[in-house]
Amino acid sequence: MTAKERVQGLGLYLTREPVILALLSALAVLSFLAVGGLSRMYHAQQETLANRWFTRGTADLKDGHFDRAVGDFRAALRYSRDSYDYQLNLAQALIGLKRTDEAYAYLINLWEREPENGLVNLELARIAAQKGQTERALRYYHNAIYATWPGDSEVERRNTRLELIEYLLRINARTQAQSEMIALAANLGDDPSLHQRVGDLFLQAQDYEHALAEYRLTLKSDHRNPAALAGAGLAAFDLGRYSLAQRYLQVAVAANPEDTRSADLLKTTELVLQMDPFRRQISADQRNRIVIEAFATAGDRLKSCAATVKSSGSTSSESLEQSLADSWAKMQPKINERDLRRDPDFAEGAMDLVFEIERQTKAACGPPTGTDLALLLISKLHEGN
Repeated sequence: MTAKERVQGLGLYLTREPVILALLSALAVLSFLAVGGLSRMYHAQQETLANRWFTRGTADLKDGHFDRAVGDFRAALRYSRDSYDYQLNLAQALIGLKRTDEAYAYLINLWEREPENGLVNLELARIAAQKGQTERALRYYHNAIYATWPGDSEVERRNTRLELIEYLLRINARTQAQSEMIALAANLGDDPSLHQRVGDLFLQAQDYEHALAEYRLTLKSDHRNPAALAGAGLAAFDLGRYSLAQRYLQVAVAANPEDTRSADLLKTTELVLQMDPFRRQISADQRNRIVIEAFATAGDRLKSCAATVKSSGSTSSESLEQSLADSWAKMQPKINERDLRRDPDFAEGAMDLVFEIERQTKAACGPPTGTDLALLLISKLHEGN
């Protein structure tokens, strides 16, 4: 090959080289785009299948078909293994099937990924509570109360605290429950149904003062609410505020005649108000008549209880009953209007014996009813006086 031919060949190669490089580059780009497109199509298809199974799972979970939901969520996870929501919903479905150990494995893994997730903490709290792990349950409940929630976080936190309170009441941790209720009550706003619910919880915790306050807040905007009226009446009754209890219970029974509990409580309240000889604004003669009636009632209760004690063979109770019977018999001849009018101070001694009989017979023969119950409640009103 001559020099001239070599020069011509080199020139031809140099003119072709850019074209070849351009073609190769174009092929590479097209191949890359094709692979990328196929990859996107594949992932889109995977995502579509995952979403389809997840949608079915959430529907089954909502309807309580937990076994089907577990299968749905497991299928969704085959297409999206690391999905937080899929694993969380699967854990909830497993809880529905009472497969808590499996659910816990998913939840604790999710908690390690997002320890501030409110729902995860709540589910972990429920599992711990179910297993009797109180300290762990309380920790997760409090985490959930102060955690991050999607949507209306204030409502979710309030509902979580309500659930915590109900748990504390179930395990008889009243002091802790009261602390949680006080914190909750401070942020309820004006919703009467919420105040009523918290009033019910305070009542269950035997915190009657706070219960009464919550029911009053309910009744400010819902004056004829039968449940709130009944709750307020019961709280006032347990606080010994019988005049107030009478007012609430009268309206409660009028609003709901089928409320037999409030009706019975109203009868007892009215007996307490009628049979208290130490209440203000009654005449001396009326007071004496009340003492005579109360003394006779206590005597009948003592006789009935003595017969029960005798049949049971309890020698210690029988001895005490006999001592009270002797005291009652010794005092009985002077329990009349004439003698009580002559010696007004004698009425106090008579009522002291009445109260002692009611207390002792309760211990020996069980809680009283009717007028005996009213006298026992009156004795508590005047303890230490």
